Amino acid sequence: MKLKYLIKDFDYLRAYNSPFKPLKLKWYCGKIALGTPYFYPRRWVKSKENKGYLTVVTKKIGFDFVSLGWKTKYDDYRFEWSPMISFVFFKWQIAVTFVAPHADHYWESWLYYTRETKGTTEDRIAQCRKKAPQIWTTYHPNSTKERIDYYNLILKEKWLKKNISNL
Repeated sequence: MKLKYLIKDFDYLRAYNSPFKPLKLKWYCGKIALGTPYFYPRRWVKSKENKGYLTVVTKKIGFDFVSLGWKTKYDDYRFEWSPMISFVFFKWQIAVTFVAPHADHYWESWLYYTRETKGTTEDRIAQCRKKAPQIWTTYHPNSTKERIDYYNLILKEKWLKKNISNL
């Protein structure tokens, strides 16, 4: 049962074998500085002062596996934090964060792609573009505006060429 949940925590690795661009690894090595996800690495122990309660203590040695952070809001997927693997040894931390290009757009599109679409890869990308578009307008200080379709920035080149012809 525990293994089932651990495998689910690594679901984001399927992005490597998808039409989305591969994730990059960002390494950190130094004093504890990265939360897992909100707080520094910690663990819960039985409280000595309050029987039946738990208290938080800083983790001395251990691993943390942080899965992709997301939620749904108004039936849309919302990205919250990137996946990470962290190892703590006393006051030191080694961490690997899985970084996506244009992270918000990437992960929200990837979640829609994996959870809401069916059919061939081309069909699924077309469904994403239609039902979960990533077209944004940026307004520049010189009064110009730029329209950006983030699918052009987050999909592998191979799938862009195939999918554009289907639109």
